[in-house]
Amino acid sequence: MLIENIPVIIAEELNIKPEQVTATENLLNEGNTVPFIARYRKEVTGSLDEGAIRTIEERLAYLKNFVARQQEILEKIEELGKLTPELKTAIEKAAKLQELEDLYLPYRPKKRTRASVAKEKGLEPLAEKILAQEETSGKPEDFAKDFVDAEKGVETIEDALAGAADIIAETVAEDAALRGRLREHLQKTADINAELNEENKTSDEAQVFLMYENYSEPLRTLPGHRILAINRGEKKGFLKVRLECNHEDNCERIFRRICKKPSIFSDIIKAAAEDGYKRLLFPALEREIRANLTETAETGAIKIFGQNLKQLLLAAPLAGHNVLGLDPGYRTGCKMAAVDKNGKVTDHGVLYVTHSEEQKKAAAAKVLSLIKKHDITLISIGNGTASLETEEFAAAVIRDNNLTNVHYIITNEAGASVYSASKLAKEELPEYDVTIRGAVSIARRVQDPLAELVKIDPKAIGVGQYQHDVNQKELAATLDATVESAVNHVGVDLNTASAALLKYVAGITSSVAQNIVKYRGENGAFKNRRELLKVPRLGPTAFTQCAGFLRIREGDNPLDNTAVHPESYELAEKILAELNFAAKDFADKDKIAAFGQKLKQVDEKTLAEKLNAGLPTVHDILDALAKPGRDPREDLPKPLTRQAIVKLSDITVGTLMKGTVRNITDFGVFVDIGIKTAGLIHISELSRRRVKHPLDVVSVGDILTVMVISVDEKRNRIGLSLKQVPEGQSL
Repeated sequence: MLIENIPVIIAEELNIKPEQVTATENLLNEGNTVPFIARYRKEVTGSLDEGAIRTIEERLAYLKNFVARQQEILEKIEELGKLTPELKTAIEKAAKLQELEDLYLPYRPKKRTRASVAKEKGLEPLAEKILAQEETSGKPEDFAKDFVDAEKGVETIEDALAGAADIIAETVAEDAALRGRLREHLQKTADINAELNEENKTSDEAQVFLMYENYSEPLRTLPGHRILAINRGEKKGFLKVRLECNHEDNCERIFRRICKKPSIFSDIIKAAAEDGYKRLLFPALEREIRANLTETAETGAIKIFGQNLKQLLLAAPLAGHNVLGLDPGYRTGCKMAAVDKNGKVTDHGVLYVTHSEEQKKAAAAKVLSLIKKHDITLISIGNGTASLETEEFAAAVIRDNNLTNVHYIITNEAGASVYSASKLAKEELPEYDVTIRGAVSIARRVQDPLAELVKIDPKAIGVGQYQHDVNQKELAATLDATVESAVNHVGVDLNTASAALLKYVAGITSSVAQNIVKYRGENGAFKNRRELLKVPRLGPTAFTQCAGFLRIREGDNPLDNTAVHPESYELAEKILAELNFAAKDFADKDKIAAFGQKLKQVDEKTLAEKLNAGLPTVHDILDALAKPGRDPREDLPKPLTRQAIVKLSDITVGTLMKGTVRNITDFGVFVDIGIKTAGLIHISELSRRRVKHPLDVVSVGDILTVMVISVDEKRNRIGLSLKQVPEGQSL
């Protein structure tokens, strides 16, 4: 592979033009961020989306490393004086790293082996003689006797033949073509076998892995979540895992490949091939195949985690509510915090809803008082310990006092404790203890999930599978990119955003985010985007990257409250002039509405040609001007709120219920249907058609009408179905 071919290879993979890959590479090399390129350089890239640009970035890095490794291997083999024209061609034509490493394996420096010891004893010519298979008469011993040399450690003819066999065994195990064929054969035909470790079988933790007692499944059908589960069981010492296949058949395959004609050495070759397979080749391929399976499974798990996280971050905000956040608990009580529409804490305290009836009545009176005093319209209840009892309490307060304007919502509190003990929480809420900060976080999450969740390590949010079992570096990189993508998709209010939110804006580092907040505190609200250039360490390059993603409400220029980039303000003014409008009109709601009506008559292509501008940019400017200050999350369905509780004992098979998707895995979807236990829609119950992955059907945060198909009170499990809901029926 040549470095010049890389754009062509990536273009073929993505079904785009090589010029698009090259243009994207140049933009990345110039220091542009992925969100900026995707949003503001569409003419250059041919309107590639963010996903394609990130894939190009990843593939460029991989293929450049591949080419560098290719050159390194060629140089090392040439230094050994063993680079034949055929080998050079094979290395240059290799398309996969595994293929490349297979070719290099015989020449790779290694520790002393039985074969290398035999070579030191001068037995390599004998091994070559045997592999040539040209002798059809006589005995192998006749040829081996010339290699007996006591000084070299070859005491007998048997020693000579044994040493030659060791060389043949290693030669067989390191044959690139043979390894490739056997690897492919194992991937198609081998099974993964797991069994419980008898020594740890009775421990409580081992019970989780009981389903893997005498378990076997073909590699080709093994799903990623099962691979990670088996790996976890093996790592903890509860499972013994191995690859199962027909070893005799594999040995016969190898023998037929290397034994090309009858000779007096056939038995020696067959025995050496079998030794090479069992001692060297199969163990190496078993490790390699399992490592590849794990890598693929981890990549899939990380991808799911990223997709779930993005959907959670982009959940519709329940803005405009004064919220009472409740962080449930038994012994230490339920911590509560009231926040106004802007997230400012207006009250806080502790409620005892699981203790005596007297304390519960006092807590109810306190909550009713808070609702009236602070005009609370929404109660956000954390879904942790004592959540069910707290939900029953809140539902009773609403019902008993006929509070028709008050609803409650069960909020995923994952990561709230991490945030409440963080340095950021101490800086934001210094006057409150760690328990109250958790309640504040639970309240604010429903007002603006994105703004609150960015304050928490993405790994602590808990919307993935086996997050502690996957590659932590890759997981962190994917989740950071996911948060960055979500933040820049929505846009950020420059005058209210926290440093935790600002640091994810394209071009803004953590230190610059802190500087923005500090500048805002010292100088008051930003009046225009250009004022950003006064922030320490935020120069022209960073300004170009970040400006379009930052919003200023009621500033000097209404365009600052849109996704129009400052570099396109002149073009935006020309577009407005063509339509008989001006930027100042966008401070008037009636004129904004009139502009929206005018857009229906606009021919974007004609307008772009008239102004000598790129069509994608003209389209994006018109789209941004149509809804200044628009939050794209406003178009999403609002989260499901409730006023009454449902108990497990009330649920029967066949009941239709409304619920919210909380988590998505390879095997199904967990749905909050208003009780403590989330119901599971198995992948087979998602649709009447075949589903490759649950993410093809639903997203985290979706509100679904589901049918209850099983209730197991003893095991606290509820089975749900989406496909069995009668068509046209929803709640």
